[in-house]
Amino acid sequence: MPTRRDVLKLGSLAAAALTMPIRAALAAEASPKPSKPLRILILGGTGFTGPHQVRYALARGHKITLFNRGRKPTEWPGEVEELVGDRNSDDLKALEGREWDVCIDNPTSLPFWVRDAGKVLKGKIGQYIFISTISVYASDAAAADETAPLARYAGKDAMKETQQSMRANMSLYGPLKALSEKEVAKWFPKKTTIVRPGLIVGPGDESDRFTYWPVRLARGGTVLAPGEGNDPVQFIDARDLAEWTIRLAESRTIGTFNATGPDYEMTTAAMLYGVRAITTSGAKLAWVPTTFLEENEVAPWSDLPVWIPAQGDTAGFARRSIRRALDAGLTFRPLATTAADTLDWFGKLPAERQAKLGAGLAPERENDLLEKWRASKG
Repeated sequence: MPTRRDVLKLGSLAAAALTMPIRAALAAEASPKPSKPLRILILGGTGFTGPHQVRYALARGHKITLFNRGRKPTEWPGEVEELVGDRNSDDLKALEGREWDVCIDNPTSLPFWVRDAGKVLKGKIGQYIFISTISVYASDAAAADETAPLARYAGKDAMKETQQSMRANMSLYGPLKALSEKEVAKWFPKKTTIVRPGLIVGPGDESDRFTYWPVRLARGGTVLAPGEGNDPVQFIDARDLAEWTIRLAESRTIGTFNATGPDYEMTTAAMLYGVRAITTSGAKLAWVPTTFLEENEVAPWSDLPVWIPAQGDTAGFARRSIRRALDAGLTFRPLATTAADTLDWFGKLPAERQAKLGAGLAPERENDLLEKWRASKG
């Protein structure tokens, strides 16, 4: 049970989540616009972070071209050129004979996608920004920076891996992203910016891996919370990631960057009390030990999203250094803003979508676990 001192400390953390603009989120809005507009090619652009990139870039006066399969028509607040093609089938003809100042590659997880883009775009762009993942690292056992060893691919021919094969074996995701990074460096030497995001959250996230918590806490009652509340968590609002990516293009910043947050070690307790502070439900958090969760096959990250136990092989999972990114101008919205905006977005979704979250504990299972936990304590 938490002591009075613990409660006061957690209360102050919740208040900080509401009031402290982490590294001054307004700095992004106040950032001076570039003197010259860029011609920016975005591969993808209609997923989670892409639309935020487009809107921010338009607001800053840049000229935007999108290249994708044209399956998600979107209305933009300005002129956007849209080219249609399919990287799965090497259909990149729409890119031939064109030049851009910057290419932002959002969706690539397969090395052959980079290779094929390289064949068409080599010598035609000034900077290639590749959105990778924090999952490229070989180990999560200790806190580390961008120089840590990367996951190694153990298959026969990485260029023959497809989306279907990767989805059938998600252990390939990190190694294939790591090889994709190498392809970028091969085709665009001295022009490469590698961005390795952690968990991307905020309004529009269809995975519900962060959304679960604002929704669950807003529902009220007793909420099963993982561990003792002192495990660290890391994540980044899609808007912060998207806007920083455009600023990296404006400054033509080259290098490799872990892109997650916040800029201090946030604990599970700070996150959950901070999210609860934007609700009026009066939800109560029941902290359930990791050992009990393991014994009852409650999976970190999926059953209890965002959270991974900070011990053993995952001791460093949420302790990735982001010093390089901070020095390169990465800023963060307050947790309260991300949580409130996410909850507002989710509340506007169709009822059938709201009825089934993509992550987190179903109400019935959560109740069963809480009852079992109470019974175990006598």
